[in-house]
Amino acid sequence: MNIVIVESAAKAKTINKYLGADYKVIASYGHVRDLPAKDGSVLPDNDFEMTWEVEADSNRIVNEIAKAVKGADRLILATDPDREGEAISWHLLKILEQKRALNGVSVERVAFNAVTKDAILTAMKNPRKIDEPLVDAYLARRALDYLVGFTLSPVLWRKLPGARSAGRVQSVALRLVVDREAEIEAFRTREYWTVEAALKNGGGDAFTARLVARAGKKLDKFDIPNEALAHAYRDAIKGQSYRVDSVDAKDHKRNPAPPFTTSSLQQEASRKLGLSPRQTMQIAQKLYEGIDIGGETVGLITYMRTDGVQIVGEAIAQARGQIESQFGARYVPSAPRIYKTKAKNAQEAHEAIRPTDFGRQPDKLRGLSAEEARLYKLIWQRAVASQMASADIERTTAEISVPGKDGVPYGVRATGSVVKFDGFMRLYEEGRDDTDDEDSARLPPLKQGEALKDSGVTAAQHFTEPPPRYTEATLIREMERLGIGRPSTYASTMAVLREREYVKLEKKRLVPEDKGRLVTTFLEAFFKRYVEYDFTAYLEDRLDQISDGKLDWKALLREFWQDFIGAVTDIKDLRVTQVLDALNELLGPHIFPAKEDGGDPRLCPLCNQGQLSLKIGKFGAFVGCSNYPECRYTRQLKTGENGNGDGAAPAGDTVLGNDPETGLAVCLKNGRFGPYIQLGEGGDGEKPKRASIPGGMGLADVDFAYALKLLALPREVGPHPETQKTIMAGFGRYGPYVEHDGKYVKIDAEEVFTIGLNRAVTVIAEGGTGGKGRAPKTEPIKVLGEHPEKGGKMEVLAGRFGPYIKWGKVNATIPKGTEPQDVTVDEAVRLIAARIEAGDGKKGRGKPTKSAKAPAKEKKPAKAKTADAGDEAEAPKKAKTAAPKKAAANGKAKSSAKEKSAKADEADKKPKAKASAKKTTSKAAGGTT
Repeated sequence: MNIVIVESAAKAKTINKYLGADYKVIASYGHVRDLPAKDGSVLPDNDFEMTWEVEADSNRIVNEIAKAVKGADRLILATDPDREGEAISWHLLKILEQKRALNGVSVERVAFNAVTKDAILTAMKNPRKIDEPLVDAYLARRALDYLVGFTLSPVLWRKLPGARSAGRVQSVALRLVVDREAEIEAFRTREYWTVEAALKNGGGDAFTARLVARAGKKLDKFDIPNEALAHAYRDAIKGQSYRVDSVDAKDHKRNPAPPFTTSSLQQEASRKLGLSPRQTMQIAQKLYEGIDIGGETVGLITYMRTDGVQIVGEAIAQARGQIESQFGARYVPSAPRIYKTKAKNAQEAHEAIRPTDFGRQPDKLRGLSAEEARLYKLIWQRAVASQMASADIERTTAEISVPGKDGVPYGVRATGSVVKFDGFMRLYEEGRDDTDDEDSARLPPLKQGEALKDSGVTAAQHFTEPPPRYTEATLIREMERLGIGRPSTYASTMAVLREREYVKLEKKRLVPEDKGRLVTTFLEAFFKRYVEYDFTAYLEDRLDQISDGKLDWKALLREFWQDFIGAVTDIKDLRVTQVLDALNELLGPHIFPAKEDGGDPRLCPLCNQGQLSLKIGKFGAFVGCSNYPECRYTRQLKTGENGNGDGAAPAGDTVLGNDPETGLAVCLKNGRFGPYIQLGEGGDGEKPKRASIPGGMGLADVDFAYALKLLALPREVGPHPETQKTIMAGFGRYGPYVEHDGKYVKIDAEEVFTIGLNRAVTVIAEGGTGGKGRAPKTEPIKVLGEHPEKGGKMEVLAGRFGPYIKWGKVNATIPKGTEPQDVTVDEAVRLIAARIEAGDGKKGRGKPTKSAKAPAKEKKPAKAKTADAGDEAEAPKKAKTAAPKKAAANGKAKSSAKEKSAKADEADKKPKAKASAKKTTSKAAGGTT
């Protein structure tokens, strides 16, 4: 018997059909072991010895593999053909050696770029050994990420409470977003004007020309700075005679873009399909592993984690044949197009992402979901277009002179272009992030010396715009340009930044949260070298040298660690006030922007005496008054019109105003369950009135008027016409509602304040829950279908604590940062299995029941891990957040720093670490974390 190991169940199912009865294909479900999420897993003082641990939810699958291998003839490791896939095979081999399961068993490594019968059978005929340099590069990268995370993150927890982690690549990606935001804030708008003439030739054909010269001098962008000058130039050339001085027409060939790499696929899918990098990789994973297209399960695309742009000769020949049959011989170039990878840190020589069979045209495929069909079409079009003929474009520029009424000669210019032969553009054009229309309509026929007439001259005002915020696509492009990280990890890097609430997405643009700005500023102030773009790219280059067998991996770790641990030791000796002083200075323009009236931006608005500065509390950083405790004014870091922040939870009390009826202060506070509004401080044993802020509402929207509306809830809508019992409206544990006689009906949030009696009676009649305090049943967010192994419906629902997967009596929470609509069947099976395992011994919660149809021998897949302390994993398809969470649990040091700087110093000298599980000692850093 031959045992074949792959990562996923979907791939195993597909490959099983291609191999005979002598083969048994088993899925490892990604990584089977990782570095334990605690200090001491990598020991620099012991030549970087690494301790590996099989994850609890991987034990069953590892035992199953070991049992199958014992007595087998061959073990064939067929994991993915990249650095991470090589590492998975290496880990499995080491585990099986430790279990002594390989006695007499031949071990082979095979790799295939596509899950097709030909590719798999060819790979089986050409086995090889484990690529040791590739494994060494993985070990070096894993050790670097671990050492940075587990050494630097505890420093963050002590010096900057509220910060969650600092990863090696994640921190540099965050710096890009923060630096761009700083550019935008520092940008000063500049006004400029343009003057355009609407002209006609002798045949009456209209076109537009722009003013570009005056008195023989070229007019630059800002040479017309105001309306007066623009109107003067407009009036000078209006109604004058125009003459064509020259016409320059040039032919230009536009070549197609190369086929997709991981990075370019993520960018293009974002621009054209609106998919996030994570969504793109999830869908591409399915297309690679195999889709049932009418009775046949087959991989539709080649491996989707690649830096390469080349395509094998057989595929090029098939693509050229497809082009000729579909578009004609004219669209086939005389010679095949050969693309070469330009990325300086390109990974192993992989093919580009392409269809496994160019004959499978997107519009003729059946069995794909809408998202799968859209992404496959994009990949197919890009790959086919990459082998099509160039487009022929004619670009024309006409220089036109006009005498000005002021006695000065002026010059205007008209430009245009036309596609003479569309070539590859007939099938596909690459998306663009800018909106300039390079290929405008063609100019009408113009001749040198021809007289023209204007039908109007206009002057238009413009303003310069700041650089745009990064989208996930443009951030990936910039990281790739700088050589930061790996394209295969970009999707998980984006997810980590959002999950840790360092950035947020607004209109598909990445906006840094104040927490993210604090972390970046802290790292730039005290660990500048390690968030420099060039240094991070240098490390990537050194890692590639390891994978090429040109550098010893431990030599790189020694080189890195010596300087890094020195920098960490230095910052440990700093007091919190020294850190705050540095952050106050560096973040001053952001936290305390200049006032229009020229007043002191740091003057406390409540007492008008104290100075505002950055403070550290148990919930993180905030701005407070130096007159504390006499003055209790606090606010979030970034202020808006009402003194409120724009997203982060407040660390102290934000005074919004005084209640006009009672005179008590209305404050925005933060509690264990999130931010809320409070009226006064209470007294005589009575609690103050409080109101929760509705979920999903930005804190920037909570002004004084809205706070008063929340405090006035619940409100009486009126008596029910039949029962005469009062109908109430308010916000409850399940959201906005109207209530009548113990029955609750969900309504829109804004209706809480506006709903009238007639509308309330109608919604109550249409559907109450029939039970006091119970939430009305909601429709599933997504129906996943039957459990592929055990049967029973799986669906994604919205719950009190967030979205979850329901299967019978088992409820599996969806990890934070994962969009509920993006959950796949494989992910659902994995999360359900993990929930069942975790539920054992916990009062039955999550245990399988008869109705859940979960037998005792639950097939529980293992999970891949993200790098400790927040960096990205090489295999985002199965990334999980358990490692950083464990790190936080085992090593979380809560600073006891108070709002007054003197107490902060004292607390820093005598930190009290409170771990949720146990106190851990960092052997690597040489101290207690």
